[in-house]
Amino acid sequence: MIKILVTGGAGFIGSNLIKYLKYMENNIEITSLDNYFTGSINNHIHCVEYINGHIKDAHIILNNRRFDIVFHFGEYSRIVSSFKDINILRESILIGTPVILELCRKWNAKLIYSASSSKFGNNGEDENLSPYAWMKAKMVELIKNYNKWFGLQYEIAYFFNVYGPGQIMKGTYATVIGIFEKQWKNNKKCTVVSPGTQTRDFTHVFDIVSGLVKIMNKNDNHEWYLRSGINYNIISIAKMFGEYVIIPERRGERKSSIMFKNDTIERLNWKPIHSIEDWIKSVKKTKLEKIIVN
Repeated sequence: MIKILVTGGAGFIGSNLIKYLKYMENNIEITSLDNYFTGSINNHIHCVEYINGHIKDAHIILNNRRFDIVFHFGEYSRIVSSFKDINILRESILIGTPVILELCRKWNAKLIYSASSSKFGNNGEDENLSPYAWMKAKMVELIKNYNKWFGLQYEIAYFFNVYGPGQIMKGTYATVIGIFEKQWKNNKKCTVVSPGTQTRDFTHVFDIVSGLVKIMNKNDNHEWYLRSGINYNIISIAKMFGEYVIIPERRGERKSSIMFKNDTIERLNWKPIHSIEDWIKSVKKTKLEKIIVN
C-alpha cells in the first residue's frame, strides 16, 4: 500500500488530484492535511482521511506516521494579496514548507512540490516582484539544496494560471477565470486590471492532474512546466465572456507570462488537451441550457 500525503488536499488543485488518484490508481492510501484557508469540506472525497491543521504544525499532527509520497500544495498561493498578507504568507511558506521538507527527509519520502510560474519573466526580475513570487522561488532553492545536503528525492511542478472545476470564484483569493466566470453569470462586465495587455498561460486543472500523476512516477529530481503553451492577453479572455471594464493597476501584477523552451512534453510524455476557449464555451452553454430548462 503506497501512502500519499497531499497538503492542501481540500483545495482546488489538491482535491482534483485526489479525485483522480482515488478513482484511477490502485493500492494507495491518501491523507489530506489542510487548514481550510481556501480549501473546503465540499471538496472532500470518499475514503480519504482529512486532517484540519496547518503545515507548520505537521511534525506534531503527523507524529508517528510515515508517507511514501508527499504532494505539497498547502501553501498560500496569491500574488497581489501577498503584500497585505505578509505574515500569513511567511508562516505558510518560509516556516511551513521547511517543516514538510524535514518530514520528507525523516520518512525518506519523495516530495512533489507545486512551484509558481510567477517568478518567470522580465529577465528573472519578476522573482522579486511580490513577496509570494520571492518566497516560492526560495523554496525551490531550498528543495534543491535538500537534495544535495540530504539526498531528498523531489520533483518540482510549475503551474500556470490553473482553471477548471472547483476553482475559487469569489473573494480575495479567486482566480482571474473564476472571477470572470462569476461576473458573466451575474450579467456583469468582466473587470480587467489595467492595462489589460498583460499575458497569461491558462492551463486546465485536468491537464495539471494528468501531468502530476506522470511526475509521481518519475525519479528525476527535475523541474516540470505544466502549461498549455499558449499565451493570451487578459482583454482577449474577457472578450470571450462578453463585455469588460478596465480597473486600476494592482501592485505585483506581472506584465507577461514568459514563453521559453522546456523538455516537459517530450520527457514526461505529456501534453495538455484542454483549451481555455473550450472552457468558456462550455460555461456559456451550461448557462444557456439552464435558461432554456427554466
